[in-house]
Amino acid sequence: MGNIRVGIDVGGTFTDFTVLDDETGGMRHFKVSSTPHDPSEAIEIGIASFEERGLNASDVVHFGHGTTVATNMVIERRGGKTGLLTTEGFRDVLEIGRQTRPDLFDMSVRKPDPLVVRSLRLEVAERLGPDGEVIRPLDEAGVEQAAIRFKQDGVEAIAIGFLHSYRNAAHERRAAEIIRKHLPDVFISLSSDVLPEFREYERISTTVMNAYLMPRMDGYLDRFMKRSRAAGVDAKPYTIHSNGGLMSTETARDYPVRTCLSGPAAGVVGAALVGKAASFPNIITYDVGGTSTDVALIADGKPAYSADRDVAGYSIRCPMVDVSVIGAGGGSIAWLDDAGGLKVGPQSAAAVPGPAAYGKGGADATITDANIVLQRLNPVALLDGAMPVDREAALIAIGAVAEKIGRSVEDTAWGIIRIAVANMARAIRAVSMDKGHDLKQFALMAFGGAGPLHASLVAAETGLGTVIIPESPGTMCARGVLLSDVTRDFVSTQIKRAHGESWAEITTALAGLETQGRDWLEAETIPDEKRALQHIAEARYAGQNHEIRVEGILLSAEDFATRFGEAHRVVYGYALENHPVEIVNLRVQAIGHAGRPLRTVESATGTMANAMVGEREVYVGPEGGWQTMPVYKRSLMPQNEKFTGPAIIEELTSTAYLLPDQTGVVDAYGNIILSFVKDRA
Repeated sequence: MGNIRVGIDVGGTFTDFTVLDDETGGMRHFKVSSTPHDPSEAIEIGIASFEERGLNASDVVHFGHGTTVATNMVIERRGGKTGLLTTEGFRDVLEIGRQTRPDLFDMSVRKPDPLVVRSLRLEVAERLGPDGEVIRPLDEAGVEQAAIRFKQDGVEAIAIGFLHSYRNAAHERRAAEIIRKHLPDVFISLSSDVLPEFREYERISTTVMNAYLMPRMDGYLDRFMKRSRAAGVDAKPYTIHSNGGLMSTETARDYPVRTCLSGPAAGVVGAALVGKAASFPNIITYDVGGTSTDVALIADGKPAYSADRDVAGYSIRCPMVDVSVIGAGGGSIAWLDDAGGLKVGPQSAAAVPGPAAYGKGGADATITDANIVLQRLNPVALLDGAMPVDREAALIAIGAVAEKIGRSVEDTAWGIIRIAVANMARAIRAVSMDKGHDLKQFALMAFGGAGPLHASLVAAETGLGTVIIPESPGTMCARGVLLSDVTRDFVSTQIKRAHGESWAEITTALAGLETQGRDWLEAETIPDEKRALQHIAEARYAGQNHEIRVEGILLSAEDFATRFGEAHRVVYGYALENHPVEIVNLRVQAIGHAGRPLRTVESATGTMANAMVGEREVYVGPEGGWQTMPVYKRSLMPQNEKFTGPAIIEELTSTAYLLPDQTGVVDAYGNIILSFVKDRA
């Protein structure tokens, strides 16, 4: 290989690698076991294996990775000891929040404890007005006292969030200077840098989480840099962030909160590029792992985005791919509720002890056990024979549930899968139909270890006519990292009507953001020919409380109002004529194009008959019972030869299950395209 690009996705069980040859377009995929104690160790192990795979680390010209380090840190509460300095009278904003409840009628629900204990939430006298005017000067002596208190308590990071600092950052920056004199090594996070937008709770909550993550993320990134250099990679490393773009390691150190959806966002980006190459611009992504199912919508080749997100019970706000996550994965446990009804998830057997069939001590019935009982999964071994499974253990686990509900083992296993599929279908409708999209216009792209196994059932449940199973579905997130652009959003809160004199002020603010974007691209050393700027406006009708996202160059107030009306109609089903539109936030996304178009892959020689490696009895349901199905090996399947279900397709990272009324074909990019024989709508 010549110049190569490497994408890495660090997961809980495996760390996935995708390697692209710049000259030939050839792509390779492989996995190494993850090292939870230090995720960077698995990356070093993977790079060290390059030589035995015919690769050379010194040939790497692009090196990106996605990671769940930040998310896991929040979930496990392993961040640094953090303090908060805020405007006098606002120390409890972090705890009061928005007074919303996850379940309105469940009085037992408890919010997680704030990331900053109350004794470390300190106030200082200062006040800015809504236009950034100084109402009360900063009490610098008060800041000094706070710095001394933080030093005495041994804080590792400090979040500074003053009221209306998004309009005027002077007080926050001066406070940071004073604190730095007393605590030169502490990590400091300013709300005017992290999230220069109005809505004080979201701004302070996001800034606090950013500060909380900085000490540990800095250590991880430092080890990541040292290990990759030691392994022979000289290319500048990048980390994918929640909006699906890549950012430099330096940016990731300063803004770790932007990596909270790093892994799932990478999968969506990869799916968008694969779908576009295969002429499917409208896609529902369906990523099923061991614990959860992640779904997202891609319309006209572009993922849907959201600004607000809940991470382990904490509110953060930053542009991110709109991924919906439910507790339904291969390890999700089947259980009975108080009324004796069968439920599946969100509890999971996880990697340890895992499903009963894995022989690691698990005894609960899981979705994986159900698939092994029905022999949709290989009842002898997975991972091309490298991982033995115990079907008898799965039968015992499923049988225990079957006895409680008075059904056969087969019907119980079938019921577990049907319940899981119904939950997954509900999540798909939530990101599509509930937001004004017609599911008939979309295809389902299934990836992750368990995605292809359930995709046909989910498609039948939702009325989706086409299923796409990409090449090496278990490493799609790593491929997404590999193909992502380098991006960063620059934002300015406006809250101005989109017309007349206000429009001139909006265009002036836009020009300022463009300058920031160009300066950042220059600092990131992105070549001129790969630079681009994109305009994004978050707007609403005057009188509304929440805004929607409108992308595209802002040419004129009239053009923008028209496009806003179209976007509003998609989201809410209507648009208002001659009603004033208000721009809340302006964004300019600076883009450094780092990816490249996908190329076609070589077809396997031979026919589908050659790809058939055996037959297996598979339970299709109470009506069809057990049926004999062909089992195909994916690597032997030729392109453009049609095949029909029912069938099983096995590969290293996944297994696919075809229904009796489906046909399939392998396209030029190595994707399996499945279609239903008749319209199921």
